[in-house]
Amino acid sequence: MSLTEEIPAPEADNEARTGSAEAFYPLPIATIRQETDAAISIEFAVPPQLHSTFAFKAGQHITLRAHVNGEELRRNYSACVAPHEGALRVAIKRVEGGRFSNWANDTLTKGDVVDVMPPQGRFTWSFNGAEAHRYLGIAGGSGITPVLSLAKTTLMAEPRSHFTLLYGNRHSGAIMFLDELADLKNRFMDRLSVYHFLEDEADEEAPLFNGRLDKDKLGSLIGGLIQPAQCDAVFICGPGPMMDAAEAVLVEAGLAKDRILIERFTAGRASAAEVAAQAEAQTKAGGRKLAITIDGRTRGVVFDAAHASILDTARAAGVAAPFACKAGVCATCRAKVTGGSVTMGPVFGLTEEEIAEGYILTCQAVPQTDEVSLDYDA
Repeated sequence: MSLTEEIPAPEADNEARTGSAEAFYPLPIATIRQETDAAISIEFAVPPQLHSTFAFKAGQHITLRAHVNGEELRRNYSACVAPHEGALRVAIKRVEGGRFSNWANDTLTKGDVVDVMPPQGRFTWSFNGAEAHRYLGIAGGSGITPVLSLAKTTLMAEPRSHFTLLYGNRHSGAIMFLDELADLKNRFMDRLSVYHFLEDEADEEAPLFNGRLDKDKLGSLIGGLIQPAQCDAVFICGPGPMMDAAEAVLVEAGLAKDRILIERFTAGRASAAEVAAQAEAQTKAGGRKLAITIDGRTRGVVFDAAHASILDTARAAGVAAPFACKAGVCATCRAKVTGGSVTMGPVFGLTEEEIAEGYILTCQAVPQTDEVSLDYDA
C-alpha cells in the first residue's frame, strides 16, 4: 500500500468506538487520477502500522466520511484494485445531485486528508489456486469497481480459471478503466474475455453489443456469452434494474441462486405501501425499551418515535452505533436480536440465513415488542 510516515489514531470524539467498526482513520490522498470526464480514482496513503487494519478482500468497500457545507456525509466505495497490488484505491463517479460525489470530484486533491473506515463487505469470494473455475461478471457504470477487483484477483490467484466480463455504459467516453481492461485482456488473452455494451452508440457490424443490459438483452446472451451451466459464480454490480434483470435471467436459465453474488450501492425506492407500513410501525414503537450491547457494554435506551430507526434512536441517545449507508445495503449497522422482536423495512445487506439467525440492520428496524435486546458484538 502507499505509505506515509505518521498518522493519528482513530478519531476519539463522542461518536467513535474504540477498537470497533465505527473507528475512522484520517488517511492522506497519495494520488488522484481522472478516470473519465465524470469520475476520479483516489489512492490513499496507508502507513505500515495500519496495513493489517486496511487489508481487504477482492470486492470489499471502504466508507469515506467528510463534512460538506457543515453536514457529515458518509459514502461507501469499493476498492477498484486487487489485494495483491499493494494499494488502496477507490473510484468516485459523479452522481446527479450527489453531494459527496460532486464535492469529491470538484475539491479533493493530492495530500488532502479523508476519514476512512476499514474495509468491509461480503461481495467477495474464496479463491483457491489449485482449482479451475469459470466466473462471470456483469457490471454497469461505476459497478465495475468491485467486479474489476474480483477479476484481477481471479487472474492472479487462480492460474487455471477464466473470467468473462459484460460491462454496460451509456457511451464509450463513460467506460471506467477502459485502458486497464484492455491491458488486462492483452495480458490474459486465454483467460479473460471483456465485452462492452453501449446504450447511446450503435455498432453496425456488431449489433449484439448495442443497447443496455436489460432483461431482453441479457436473455439473448443465454447460450452464447452466458453459459449458466458453466458458471461457478456470477458477480453482479450496477444500476438496480440491471442487477434485478440479470438475477432473474440467470435464475430462469437454471443457475442456482447461491452462485449469484450481488453488490448494491443504493436501495431502490420504497413503495408507498412500504413507507406507510414503516411509518405506522415507527409510531407504535414509541416508548419501547431497548437494551443495546456494544463493545461489551449494555446501555438502556427508550425508542423515540421521532427517529426513523433503532440506529437513529441509539445515536441520538449517545450510543456510537456504527453505520455507513443507512439504506439497508452495506450491513455496517448489523446487530443480533437476543430478546424481543423488531420489524424491518426492505434490506439487501443480509442473507436469508442471517435473518433466520436473528440478525437485523438497525438502520431499517424498529422495536415490535415492549423490550428488545440487541448485540452489535455478536
